[in-house]
Amino acid sequence: MKEYRDHYFLKAKREHYPARSVYKLKELDAKFRLLKPGQKVLDLGAAPGSWSLGAAERVGDHGLVLACDIQATDTAFPPQVEFAQEDVFARSAAFEARLAALGPFDVVLSDMAPRTTGTRFTDQARSLELALEALAVARQRLKPGGHFVVKIFMGPDIQELLAPMRAGFATVKSFKPKSSRAESKETFFVGLHFHGQDAPPGI
Repeated sequence: MKEYRDHYFLKAKREHYPARSVYKLKELDAKFRLLKPGQKVLDLGAAPGSWSLGAAERVGDHGLVLACDIQATDTAFPPQVEFAQEDVFARSAAFEARLAALGPFDVVLSDMAPRTTGTRFTDQARSLELALEALAVARQRLKPGGHFVVKIFMGPDIQELLAPMRAGFATVKSFKPKSSRAESKETFFVGLHFHGQDAPPGI
């Protein structure tokens, strides 16, 4: 198992990404065709920045990635990435205005995970809370036809996330990338082709 983990860790170092998680995004993009040149992408919980870098490669010089995280990062981003050290869920007036000015977005990404406690039920509940917060942002900031990706630790209350996603998107798929650690409980849910803000909320 250590060799498996080291493969992606060392690959990330060789390719100058701050974390191995970029390969999860690359797998998601290859399977679902999420990212295209010229798109606007909102990356929630972006630090240290691997997903933002991966998204920036795909949207190109004429695209935009707005990367948001409470934590700072010293990652050197290309010009098409704007990093904001913000709690996006706090909904500050200034940051909401920035989101409105830059949006709507073609894709909203969330690779967020809670600080784990080692207690499975607690970690699953906190992960669900983050996923629901990310979904709320996506429903407000996605353009019709846009896509949403969210990470969650699987648990018994998963329908609390899936029901509103199925109401808001034409298609909802689950996916665990090969680059995820085999022992990880994480799964990614992908909402494709957002119906728009006037769609029934489903909750």
